[in-house]
Amino acid sequence: MGDETVAFRQPGLVLTDRFFDVPLDHADPGGERIRLYGREVVAAGRAHEDLPWLVYLQGGPGFPAGRPVGRENWLDRALEEYRVLLLDQRGTGRSTPATRQTLPLRGTPERQADYLTRFRADSIVRDCEYIRPRLTGGRPWTVLGQSFGGFCAVTYLSLAPEGLERVLITGGLPSLDADADAVYRAAYPRMERKCLAHYARYPGDEEAARRIAEHLAEREETLPDGSLLTVEAFQQLGILLGTGDGSHRLHYLLEDAFVPTPGGPRLSDAFGEQAAAVLSRAASPLYTILHEAIYAQDGRATHWSAERIRSEFPQFERHFEPGGRFLFTGETVHPWMLRTQPALRPLRRTAEILAERTDWAPLYDAGRLARTTVPVAAAVYHDDLYVDTAHSLRTAGSVAGLRTWVTDEYEHDGLRAGGRTVLDRLLRLVNDEA
Repeated sequence: MGDETVAFRQPGLVLTDRFFDVPLDHADPGGERIRLYGREVVAAGRAHEDLPWLVYLQGGPGFPAGRPVGRENWLDRALEEYRVLLLDQRGTGRSTPATRQTLPLRGTPERQADYLTRFRADSIVRDCEYIRPRLTGGRPWTVLGQSFGGFCAVTYLSLAPEGLERVLITGGLPSLDADADAVYRAAYPRMERKCLAHYARYPGDEEAARRIAEHLAEREETLPDGSLLTVEAFQQLGILLGTGDGSHRLHYLLEDAFVPTPGGPRLSDAFGEQAAAVLSRAASPLYTILHEAIYAQDGRATHWSAERIRSEFPQFERHFEPGGRFLFTGETVHPWMLRTQPALRPLRRTAEILAERTDWAPLYDAGRLARTTVPVAAAVYHDDLYVDTAHSLRTAGSVAGLRTWVTDEYEHDGLRAGGRTVLDRLLRLVNDEA
């Protein structure tokens, strides 16, 4: 099946659904093919203009591009000068899916794991290069990478800089050489800082969180999606603290968690529904299964790094000790998630195989990055919960000509929360206008 297009309109926008058949393995272009989806977005009235292209790479791994409703957030600024492609990276959204429902079509867990090794940043970049000539006529395009999308953009600079006109990165400058263990050793102290800052803002929340944790230690609770809410799973609600409004959302979640029942206090259905919305990976299993693999490139297995490194930070386990504090965690994946979440249970063995894999290919070329002539600008968020600031700044110094904007005005979701502001600043930096 070849490329397809379907167009429709929203107020202020013309949107075109684009489908592409791409090689599963770009080293074997004549082999199996999978489907890739991208949504072309252009300002109404400019659909027939010969505009430059900007391809947007979503954070993740394992999340599709956002679904726009009019000229919202950063898209409003981008459409002033670009035709935008919102790409559903392979395995996500309307691209050929990779979920508990579809992966069994590949066969055994070993075959599923082998299939998923082709869903990292290097394959995503080669997908982009495969479809770029079909859209631009061969001209380079601009890449905007958010979070993991920024990791992909750095891989793009390493593998195929000839395809790039400009690169814009928000909250996604990766370390070029830190393995997963180093990433999480830097991450747990950030999680603690973010948690303590939350308690300083909402002093009653630590006691509220401790009460929930004590309840979970004594009584099993099941969320509306069928997931088991353990103490460790409850701690993961700290992932909210990496977003601009996340501290407030966490507070409102905690403040009214219990309801009286004939069997005593239980967590309310309202609490459970909101918690499930944050914690569930039913729609994005690759976020769990491939998360640590995005850091793997040194010939070593990740071997559930976040779980192992957590033991080096015992303060996250001292909930009920005298003087111990209850600490939320953040963006981590653990083997117990393959037990507690129904959507992940069928993929448990597949995930275990990937965690032990050692033959991951390098994702970055430091020498090529040091010589690049592609203009690059990056927003680095001060004390970003998800991406270590020191790692990002070290990488920024290793990429020729890269200009950074280090800011504490936003959290990791600055591109969304900042509307036009963040993208406009990056465009001015990359154009030497700021």
